[in-house]
Amino acid sequence: MAPKARKTEQVQELTEKLRTAKAAVITHYRGLTVAQLHDLRNRLRAQNVEYRVVKNTLARRAAQDSGHGSAEIDRMLIGPVAIAFGFGELSAPAKLLAEYTRQTRLPLEVIGGLVEGRVMAADQVRQTADLPSREVLLAQLLGTLQSPIAQLVGTMQAPVQMLLGLLEAYRTKLNSEAATAA
Repeated sequence: MAPKARKTEQVQELTEKLRTAKAAVITHYRGLTVAQLHDLRNRLRAQNVEYRVVKNTLARRAAQDSGHGSAEIDRMLIGPVAIAFGFGELSAPAKLLAEYTRQTRLPLEVIGGLVEGRVMAADQVRQTADLPSREVLLAQLLGTLQSPIAQLVGTMQAPVQMLLGLLEAYRTKLNSEAATAA
């Protein structure tokens, strides 16, 4: 395959990944050995995240073709960069990269990225790492929605409970009066 055809194919691949990925985190990988990059890729792959070293010019072209091209992306694509493409959980790439750097203490710098098509700076990408998982967010939402309903049911049951308590006390009084009269 000719070099030009290979580059065109790589741009098409990157374009498709940028279109389909829920999140794409751009990092500098300078200082990591081949073995460390291999270890990182394996950890990420287990969570449906692909980590790929890219050429900046090809990545810029793919960003343009996917509709994500901007001056912000161009500024991120300087020096040796790799992109972690997340296709499952939205916060997975940022969370896994943060976890990896914390565990290994290796110099893996997050530069920025795309989260659901929005360009984000490095600090915003790091904030996505702190987001709870989708399941936890749904559980929190469900709890928030259930709370007012539970309070309403409790409020509606309170008068009935009070009436039952009052009737029970009256019955007890009548029983004790009947027992003394007999």
